[in-house]
Amino acid sequence: MSKSRYKFDASRLSYEKVIPSRKEITLKIVKQFGAITVIAVIILLVFSLFFDTPGERAQKRENKKLADQYHMLNEKLERMENVMGQIEERDDDIYRLIFGVEPVSEEEREGGFGGVNRYKELEKYSNSEIVVETSKKLDMLANKMHTQFQSYEEVIALAKEKEEFLSSLPAISPVSDKNLTRFASGYGYRIHPIYRTRKMHEGIDLTAPVGTPVYATGDGKVIMAGYTTGGFGKRIIIDHGFGYKTLYAHLNDVNVKAGKNVKRGELIGTVGNTGRSTAPHLHYEVRKNNHPENPVNYYYNDMTPEQYEEMIEVSKRMNMSFD
Repeated sequence: MSKSRYKFDASRLSYEKVIPSRKEITLKIVKQFGAITVIAVIILLVFSLFFDTPGERAQKRENKKLADQYHMLNEKLERMENVMGQIEERDDDIYRLIFGVEPVSEEEREGGFGGVNRYKELEKYSNSEIVVETSKKLDMLANKMHTQFQSYEEVIALAKEKEEFLSSLPAISPVSDKNLTRFASGYGYRIHPIYRTRKMHEGIDLTAPVGTPVYATGDGKVIMAGYTTGGFGKRIIIDHGFGYKTLYAHLNDVNVKAGKNVKRGELIGTVGNTGRSTAPHLHYEVRKNNHPENPVNYYYNDMTPEQYEEMIEVSKRMNMSFD
């Protein structure tokens, strides 16, 4: 019960009861409500500083769970990065080395990370340091995987090309000569049998009876087959690709036509004595980028190391060529 207020009336020499107006009553109520509200707000602020609401406690639990998951994810990423590093090392030090190509540079593998801050939008969140670090590792790992995929694509292409190259290389004897008895004249300056002058002999001469099989020494495409007036008589030229060509001259029979694809060891003709030749034999040449090279440096595929060394010695003899 509220206390009554009184006011002294000097003219009457007595106290009179003061009755407040509606405005005064309203103002008093507002002041009291304001004071209560301020006190309530202060209490809530103090409570919120020292005590968590159920929602806040749930949010903190969720944040801790996410942080733990990020830490676990970072540990997995580190293991994956170690594995990727081992793959990159094998790629550079083994696979690419085998095919004689330069290793992938560190700049290519890193993919140009740095410079513009691409993670700025992530920095405004709670636990932003973990989120940004994880995002960086994921992006770098994805970039390295893409670079490694491209490197393997290149290595696969090189392997296929290497396989084709090895098949195309003129690496066997064009006639069967296991005992090296057919080797008559080697590559280099020899005495010409007709002109009796010292002349460059751009191939090797292998003696054999007329009709002895002649084989393609590597995979390739026949570009010339038939008789020529240049002194080689019947001859065949095979383009093996990769800059290599082989020539088989003084043939008796030509069993292939220009445009035909042949495989190493395939019968292409027979030994003869056509053209400017002094005895039945096969004149055989190997050319690299249209420059003659010593065939003995190539046909080793069907020989033992000992036979190959013996053939090298035989090819060095300074004797007369057969054409």
